[in-house]
This record gives sequence, structure tokens and C-alpha cells, in this order.
Amino acid sequence: MSAAAFKRKPLASSILLWVRTDQPRQTGMDYWRDPHSGIISATPGLEEYRQIHLAERNPGLWPVTRGVETAIPADRRIDGVAEVTFRSVLSPLRGRAQTRLAFKDEINVFRRTLLYAGPPYSARWYDVAEPGRRPGARALVYLRRRPDVGGRAFRKFVTGDLAPALAGTGALRELRTQTFLPWNEKLWDTPDVAHDNPADQRFHASVMLGFDDLGARAAFFASRGVERISSALAPDVSAIHAYDVSAALTYVSAGVILPHYRE
Repeated sequence: MSAAAFKRKPLASSILLWVRTDQPRQTGMDYWRDPHSGIISATPGLEEYRQIHLAERNPGLWPVTRGVETAIPADRRIDGVAEVTFRSVLSPLRGRAQTRLAFKDEINVFRRTLLYAGPPYSARWYDVAEPGRRPGARALVYLRRRPDVGGRAFRKFVTGDLAPALAGTGALRELRTQTFLPWNEKLWDTPDVAHDNPADQRFHASVMLGFDDLGARAAFFASRGVERISSALAPDVSAIHAYDVSAALTYVSAGVILPHYRE
């Protein structure tokens, strides 16, 4: 199978999450793991639901690139991401009642939440590993396009140039790309939780990278291949925030709620 073969997903979204700061960070991360996960898992129409837990210390894994912000600002550092994949483009309509329950529960754990969604069938999961071979380490990369780069052109660049270049390195055991429509607060306007997202802080794409282990991940970011990719990104991208993923927990897989999350 070609390293760049992929599956298009009907609809996917990512909800960026910041836990409350009036309690220990781990308390919030544990509440998100359970019981909050049960509310999301019960949403009708899901194909997959994953929680991406990000390490508390996350200065940025992407190598320094001239003219590009690669250091993650401490005041906007994300704690986790809810990665939701739907079975069809109409599935969100089936889950509205359960979504209202999630809205009410957010205040118990989060202080800020931001939802990013892409056009239908724009999310791509690439076949870069043998079936059943799971990554031992991951990095989640968020990209911010430059103001003079159009959204459609940027989405085409991510799927047409960046993803094949990443897949072609041969270093990855997981590769998922999402390209985002313009951010709209009304898509996820939960009560009593902040949704501040200044235009110069917004993201326009994400890339999930999986590796055999931490050593392979470190070697990847130090490689000439990533150096070449950085050079190709620089004209179009103003920020590359590469997060250290501490855990990726799957609660719903192939439309089935798992009896216990899978790491």
C-alpha cells in the first residue's frame, strides 16, 4: 500500500480544552478522563471519540524555523483536545440532546473550550503503519496560516503537499490531518466557559503524528527531512505548535462504545 494512501472522514472536529486553574491540573485531567468522557461517548452518530491528553510541560517540539512561531506561548498552552469523528455529515443532528449535557458539564472541568471543524470529507487518516501497530509516542501539531494566504489554498497545501511529505519520511506510525473552516464561536458556545480566540491566535489545520517510541520522535524532529518541510511551510505558515502528547485515549471505535478506553 502506498505510504500516502488515506481514508476521508465524513466529518471531524477538534475541541481544544483548557482545564480550570482553581484546582490541581491533574484533578481536571482526571475528571475529563472520567466521568466527562461518558457524556461524549454516549453521543449518537459517532464513529470515533478520542481524548488527546497533552503534557503539562509543552514548550514546543518543532525545531526553530526562521520567521515562524514554534515556541508555544505559556498563556495559550492547550491541556487537551477532544477528537470527534462522525459516521456521516448528518450525525451531529442526532447528537444534539447529548451535546447539551456536555455543555452543562464543561464548567466542572474546563475554563476555556474552542471547537474547530473542517469541510465535509476534508479530514484524512493516512495508512502509514501495519494494521494493529500502535504508536508508542505522538505529537500533535497545530498550524496557523499567514494572513495573506487564502483558506482554500492553505487547505490544498496541507493535503496536497504537507501530508504526502510527512508520509514520505517513512518515520510515522500514525498520520491524521484536519483542515479547518474559519472559526465560529457559535458552533460551540457553552455557558460559563471562556471562548476567547483572537484572530491572530487561531489555527487553520492540525496534524497528528505517531511514532514507534520517544527516540523515533526525537530523531524525526531533528532530521533533515523536517528541516526541508519547515522550509516549505515557512512561506505559508506563521506558527507551528507541536505538542508532546502524553496519552491518546479512545472511547468510541468503529461506532462502538468501548467498555474501557483504549490507549
